[in-house]
Amino acid sequence: MLSVSLLGSCLGLMNAEMDNFTGGIFAFYLVATAWATVKRGEKEFRKLYWIAPLVALAFAGINFVWGTELARGLTAVKSQSPAGSYFFFGTLALLSATGDVRMLAGSGLSATQRLVRHLWRMCFGWFIATISFFLGQQRVFPAWLQGSYALVVLAFLPLAFLFFWLIRVRLGNTYSDA
Repeated sequence: MLSVSLLGSCLGLMNAEMDNFTGGIFAFYLVATAWATVKRGEKEFRKLYWIAPLVALAFAGINFVWGTELARGLTAVKSQSPAGSYFFFGTLALLSATGDVRMLAGSGLSATQRLVRHLWRMCFGWFIATISFFLGQQRVFPAWLQGSYALVVLAFLPLAFLFFWLIRVRLGNTYSDA
């Protein structure tokens, strides 16, 4: 996922698709912080923990500006995405940065909290990849499949997995901190 998000970001930059460029960076941020969360050697990731909220805040700011410009009728990033998606991902980035700062200011995370943080960040990184491919690149599919509900289902499948695992981890006692 780290290499796919970087490749997607580079391709977005090469094709002057700035929302794909920034989306790839945000997916990289989500996956990198998810991986670092479950990795036990926390001292090795100290710099990442301090840089990560800054990346998320920059992404949030860019998305709020683009969403506002698009909502006001100005052309932001060639109108590739609706304004609501910029506000959604900007808010998600803002919440992610808040979680990063809370983790830095607190006394760490319990095992269940670490797993939940890992799950939602990995699944949202995966969700960014699937919506970019299944909804954003429909021209690579056969004509009979383009615009079908099957692609929408495949694009949103990571969110279904996210909700399943979050419910299982939070409500089940298999992953308890005891």
